[in-house]
Amino acid sequence: MIPRTVYSSEHEQFRDSVRKFLEQEAAPYHHQWEKDGQVDRELWRKAGAMGFLCPQVAEAYGGLELDFGYNAIVDEEISRLGLTGIGWGLHSDIAVPYIANYATEEQKQKYLPGCISGDIVTAIAMTEPGAGSDLQGVRTTAIKNGDHYVLNGSKTFITNGQHADLVVVVAKTDPAAGAAGVSLFLVDADLPGFKKGTNLEKVGMKAQDTSELFFDDVKVPAENLLGGEGQGFIYLMQELPQERLSVAVNAIANCEAAIGWTIDYVKDRKAFGKPIAAFQNTQFKLAELDSELTALRVFIDKCLELHYEEKLDVATAAKAKLLATDFQCKLLDECMQLHGGFGYMWEYPIARAWADARVQRIYAGTNEIMKLIISRELLKE
Repeated sequence: MIPRTVYSSEHEQFRDSVRKFLEQEAAPYHHQWEKDGQVDRELWRKAGAMGFLCPQVAEAYGGLELDFGYNAIVDEEISRLGLTGIGWGLHSDIAVPYIANYATEEQKQKYLPGCISGDIVTAIAMTEPGAGSDLQGVRTTAIKNGDHYVLNGSKTFITNGQHADLVVVVAKTDPAAGAAGVSLFLVDADLPGFKKGTNLEKVGMKAQDTSELFFDDVKVPAENLLGGEGQGFIYLMQELPQERLSVAVNAIANCEAAIGWTIDYVKDRKAFGKPIAAFQNTQFKLAELDSELTALRVFIDKCLELHYEEKLDVATAAKAKLLATDFQCKLLDECMQLHGGFGYMWEYPIARAWADARVQRIYAGTNEIMKLIISRELLKE
């Protein structure tokens, strides 16, 4: 691989700490968490004590006030070990930044210290049974009534849904106003009328708690409006590039791990009296995959550099998500094929990675939506 320049020596020291922690505190237990449908809640508090949650948040709230590279390192190490049950990326890269960037000082003081310590787990509730990538089509409503909003509706496919103590909810405060009627709310999980559905049974990511959420006349205090009323869609558009970059970072780190597993396997596994690695088909497949992976690694690292400088635009982030996740699924499928029948066995990491990766092309905006975003940028006047 071409040497990476996106990380400093301080970044790499942080990586060593993250890797050791995950190898000791998560990897040995992840198989059981897959059976349980969620990780051990205490893992969040342990991570918080180590400074692994929300490293970008300001020191004033207990954070480390670091660049996004530290978030990316956590994402990469989780992906390399195949620990897809750990929802720290959703928490640190996606949900908490809404609080850090748009909340009032009082809201920040109330919630951010707990988000950093792991005492508060966050989720973001965008997707609904009838509205996925079309965020303007959400039907959940929040109607102002005196000193509170009355929240009604439901959400689905919500990562961290079972563990969540605080949910950033996307709702319509003016149902007739389209995108201009979308607002965001900080909704505490203990509010009357807020119910969590059962943990959803998925094809992959089996240790990740993913739930439906239901809101039945939930009285949300007016002070829990996040940012300005009717500004929610703008906030979502501003934050989605970081979310899509996070997905791409995960994808490429997972690809690097998977090709490593496959190289080890084909060197050891024998067929027709010689290692699978001796066959030209194996050699050519690995050469093709590694070449594409090298190119994508350079591109994603460049996107990280742009994001450090606050120059990562919407279309480039969409390209990163589209290319990285499409390639992730391609690489994992080819690597599983090189494993033969053993590649389809859940005990092999390639099988779990193959199942876990498929959703990467769906969440954070489907890859078809990424193509629309890119094409609009290309064809605009």
